[in-house]
Amino acid sequence: MIPPLPTLAREAAPAPAAARLQLDRCRDTLAYLGARLRRTPPRFVVTCARGSSDHAAVYGKYLIETTLGRAVASLGPSVASVYNTRSLDLRDSLFIAISQSGQSPDLLRMTEAARAGGAVVLGFINDESSPLAALCDVHVPLSAGPEHSVAATKSYLLSGLAFLQLVAYWSDAPELHDAARRLPDALEAASQLDWWPALASLKDASSLYVVGRGSGLGAALEMALKLKETCRLHAEAFSSAEVLHGPLGLVRPGFPVLALGQDDNAAPGTRAVVQRMVELGATVHATLSVPGAKLLPTLPDLPAVLAPLCQVQSFYFAVHQLATARGLNPDAPAHLRKVTETV
Repeated sequence: MIPPLPTLAREAAPAPAAARLQLDRCRDTLAYLGARLRRTPPRFVVTCARGSSDHAAVYGKYLIETTLGRAVASLGPSVASVYNTRSLDLRDSLFIAISQSGQSPDLLRMTEAARAGGAVVLGFINDESSPLAALCDVHVPLSAGPEHSVAATKSYLLSGLAFLQLVAYWSDAPELHDAARRLPDALEAASQLDWWPALASLKDASSLYVVGRGSGLGAALEMALKLKETCRLHAEAFSSAEVLHGPLGLVRPGFPVLALGQDDNAAPGTRAVVQRMVELGATVHATLSVPGAKLLPTLPDLPAVLAPLCQVQSFYFAVHQLATARGLNPDAPAHLRKVTETV
């Protein structure tokens, strides 16, 4: 008898349907917001989130900066909740809060401070009845539905889609609208790609790097977090450029690396860094073709903006197998709970 999938994988499976729901439900809200932002563009954009939500914000940061030319900064929620800062000047900015639960006190305090500082507050939130949703000028529901696994899956992917839709409606770029519409089918196809042979090599590992660059950096951060929380594996995420500024010193024969990339301007540099790690003897599994690296399965002819989200979806369907192989329950990560309320 085939054992049932753990909750982590079962909740990743409906991500394509949830993506279709978000596309349908949020069309009017995002069309309004896009027109408003084109008419009165913010001077800059600020994101505020923790954990997987913050990794989605990294993906969004690159979309906004490269498409719209607006600087994006990440604000730590503790600026308001711990340091009691009340004088942040966020006039003429767009503040984006990203959260699954919309309940964490520090995120609520920071959002209140952003409103007081003059920002337009946008929320990407899964719990539509949450106190965070009530604080937002504009609320885009992630539409991921209930999520019980401690390790978030579909809410991360739906946060990425929310950022993609925001940039598509703000820029009114046909290619981004088309990419957003293609994501549900792409996620379905990505869930059929088998990353387990690559992750199986990590059964006895104690440490590894996950590298990415540009819009793929958020995916690297997300995979590293999942490896920590479900597999108790010390995984560190780096920009492929940052690896050269010190972390390369730890690479030695047999050192495991997951190298992510997408077919955009970052690809040549990422390939060069992966090649250097291969030359140093690292065991590299990569989404880009590099001599000496083992190729991870990816979808062909995919828009570069979708590649990081689809790679994460493929990873979600394999990481639970690694946790089980290491004698762990992926649905019961040590010392963690589903809703984390930090101050």
